[in-house]
Amino acid sequence: MALVFASLAIAQVSAQSGSPQKLPKPQELDRDVQYIRDPASGEIRTLTKGATPAPSGPRKDPAASYTFRSQVTLIAAACSAVSAGDAPLSGLTISDFRLASDGVPQRLSHLDASTEPAHIALILDASPSEARSIEEMKAAASALSAELSPQDEVAVVSFAGHTHLLLPFSADRQLMEKALSQVDLMRSLDETGSNIYSSVYLAALRLFSGSHVPGGRKAIILLTDGQDSGLKLTWDPASMYPPEAGGDWLTFEDMVRQLSSAGVEAFAISTENRPDRMTADWLSAQRGATLISRQSRRIGVPAYTVYLAELVRRVGGDLYFLREIGTLGDAYRRIAARLRTEYLLGFYPDDAAARAGWHNLTIDFSDAAAHRDAHLDCRPSYYVPATH
Repeated sequence: MALVFASLAIAQVSAQSGSPQKLPKPQELDRDVQYIRDPASGEIRTLTKGATPAPSGPRKDPAASYTFRSQVTLIAAACSAVSAGDAPLSGLTISDFRLASDGVPQRLSHLDASTEPAHIALILDASPSEARSIEEMKAAASALSAELSPQDEVAVVSFAGHTHLLLPFSADRQLMEKALSQVDLMRSLDETGSNIYSSVYLAALRLFSGSHVPGGRKAIILLTDGQDSGLKLTWDPASMYPPEAGGDWLTFEDMVRQLSSAGVEAFAISTENRPDRMTADWLSAQRGATLISRQSRRIGVPAYTVYLAELVRRVGGDLYFLREIGTLGDAYRRIAARLRTEYLLGFYPDDAAARAGWHNLTIDFSDAAAHRDAHLDCRPSYYVPATH
């Protein structure tokens, strides 16, 4: 019955928006993109090849997501509250939470209990190693639609050697299905490579930044085997970061900075098997340190799987293994159910918490005794950029 009502609501929204609408032409997000690293801040910027870089400096755009010093805007943190029996806790208010940045308490100013529309980017691996039937993807999309609010908006991105935006944010579920039908077309382009993390970066840059930043909960759902061919990632943690001497190329660190500064969670669905030693308890025990370590290598976890877990550890979200969940639809349902019950907490940081760079977030129940056996799964940190 819930599915029937959800379908009717989606159909009503589509009718009101004049559906069926025409699917926009796919956009190649990495076409003519040039990366420039700011020598002062070490941050990466993008511009069109041949363009002259603008002078770097503090953010001045009043519509930007994050500013600092004289102009401080709301920083949001998604949080899942779960009882001892793994049931979502509903009815919590802003007074039920407390938050600290780098150990310093901050005053919470905003709470959204999943009433604002969510914005979700589906990022799909279209490389030859990930050939999935379009019917399976459509069935999964229907499962996702049934769990989402009709007002929630979904974008569709596919990648292999290049990154293609197939659908900008839209609440039209028919357009979403049409966009998924184009994933096979992207495979027919015979692109080599699987540029996972540059695609995540470019999608976040295009969809979650600029003068029209969406509000509410923001997430990417990444479907891939994890085997990235673009960033030359290794077991050496230094391969994640920009070199000290600078370098005009994208790194894993640049990608997580982009997601974190925009407040985007990452839900990665690996099509590989879960490594035996990568248990939920093991991942939880490693939350405070990088997973790209000798210990991870010693227990036999593939590096490409560890990097998916590292992405989730840095920006919040979760890592799923498709073969232990069941179907892609089951995975989407689980992720959508979590997004639907999340709380979005917001605060205006003090001067220290608004400085450029990474800041640790600690979010707890304000009254631990009242929620004795419950637990929170929240965004672990945020990044304040120094430049555009």
